[in-house]
Amino acid sequence: MKANGLLSASQSVLMAVVSRVMGIVDVPLRYLQRKAGQNGMAAFFLAPNMAIFAVFVLVPFVINFVYSLTGGSAIFLSERSFVGAEQYREIFACGNYLDPNTCKQDVFWIAAGNTAAFVVLQVSLMIVAALITALILNREIIGRGFWRAVFFFPVLLSPVVTGLIWRWIFQRQGVLNAVMQGLGLEPHDWLTERNSAFFASIGVSIWAHVGFYTLILLAGLQAIPKDLYEAAQMDGTSRSRVFWRITLPLLMPNLIVVLVLALIRAVQIFDEAFVLTHGGPGTSTMYLVQYIYETGFASELRNPGLAAAASILMGAVLVVLTLVQMAASRRSEKKGAR
Repeated sequence: MKANGLLSASQSVLMAVVSRVMGIVDVPLRYLQRKAGQNGMAAFFLAPNMAIFAVFVLVPFVINFVYSLTGGSAIFLSERSFVGAEQYREIFACGNYLDPNTCKQDVFWIAAGNTAAFVVLQVSLMIVAALITALILNREIIGRGFWRAVFFFPVLLSPVVTGLIWRWIFQRQGVLNAVMQGLGLEPHDWLTERNSAFFASIGVSIWAHVGFYTLILLAGLQAIPKDLYEAAQMDGTSRSRVFWRITLPLLMPNLIVVLVLALIRAVQIFDEAFVLTHGGPGTSTMYLVQYIYETGFASELRNPGLAAAASILMGAVLVVLTLVQMAASRRSEKKGAR
């Protein structure tokens, strides 16, 4: 009883302090509301977020665009010369865009082709894996909470840690080859052979991020009314028909979100792949972000203007993907309203 009394007294004191502080803060806010009105108050509360957006997004974007219009290897803008759209012309100087060897910046187009192939394969496999995993984890299985945590755990790891773990597994004297030798199979050079290195980067990326998309799809599955499944079961509807007629249509808004988020993330692939293969062998796992990084910073013949132009082009692709997401989301909302 004494403990409960002390707890109640401490809560009363805390509430009194909070009320006093809020009363002090309330005075200038009420004055501001009278002077600025409702719209002014909205602008007041949005101002900190807008300032952060301007400092960390808008201003760097403008600086990056200005860099793309300059030439030379110097870092400071004051030491760089204005060349206009020359960097963009150099990127698009190609005899045949499907043949990087005919392009002046052949490495850029190799990286773009690798990125396009990576996006198509990785996103397709990612969505299938996330959907299957979500369907399994949505069922009444033993240890369901444990398995949900297991599938989400890789999302919490640093991309560098993920790359190092899988590099240790895939290397010539790594765990995977040790297992294969134990089974009487020949070891394989997973990270020094072009095709296997490319597919290894896809597999590692899926392993690292599938838990996040599974969580989104799992939330969508749990939002589907169980009455629909019970009615379908009473009608004797097969499981495949229930999936195609009930689950998939009602899960479509979540699938659209997963699709676009996976596309945006896949276009920006860098960290896991860079730690895993460093873009090799050759340029088989060289992706756009790595090309931008090496062109602007890591190369001895660095060209910040060319790297900035490449990043602007990649940003334009991401904007298009975002607009596609918004249009698809609005279309699905209109269908749901009907």
